[in-house]
Amino acid sequence: MTSTIVPAASTISRRLFLAGLATSLAACQQTVSGTAKPEAALPRYADLYPPLPNERFPVPGVPAGVIPARYVRQQVDYATAEPIGTIVVDPGAKYLYLVQEGGKAMRYGVGVGREGFGWNGAATIQMKREWPRWTPPAEMILRQPELEPYRNGMEPGLQNPLGARALYLFQGGRDTLYRLHGTNEARSIGSNVSSGCVRLVNQDIIDLYSRVPLRTRVVVLPTAVSA
Repeated sequence: MTSTIVPAASTISRRLFLAGLATSLAACQQTVSGTAKPEAALPRYADLYPPLPNERFPVPGVPAGVIPARYVRQQVDYATAEPIGTIVVDPGAKYLYLVQEGGKAMRYGVGVGREGFGWNGAATIQMKREWPRWTPPAEMILRQPELEPYRNGMEPGLQNPLGARALYLFQGGRDTLYRLHGTNEARSIGSNVSSGCVRLVNQDIIDLYSRVPLRTRVVVLPTAVSA
């Protein structure tokens, strides 16, 4: 007669716990949006952020490791109801997504300043500028009187806060004063910066600029929702 071995109650409980844990983890994986590739599968850092000597103002390369791996430009899985070609800005997470086919998006790390947190909604890119002039808003000059010399505009260049490229967002035909722009301060990517809208390192804004036409739809998420 063959005897039946009955597992101890503790063993059964442990098996049930592990099964439940596996189910929970699977469910989490199905709902993650903006899932990145393993760090080992990322494009070579040097290929993404090299020097750009042929620009109007030569752009220096970004040393390895300055931009954290999670903010390195990369294609990710991204679930959204927005149509292909839309830009989605998540100020709380410090990400900008360009929606692509097949549930994918090109994701860029960004830095966000006061103005970047002060506006959200849907807009369109009404203007695109290479090496733009920068004119600080009157409100910014009130906060930072040292900007008074630039009331009528600052010449383009590496020290210009708009960097190598700028995308100007309009809503209902009116300028929102919200910009997606470049920066030479690579260490500010992924952080809250003192002023400005949404900044990408110059190599990334140049890449984004080349991918999006005028009239591109841009959705800026509320900070409370994105966070």
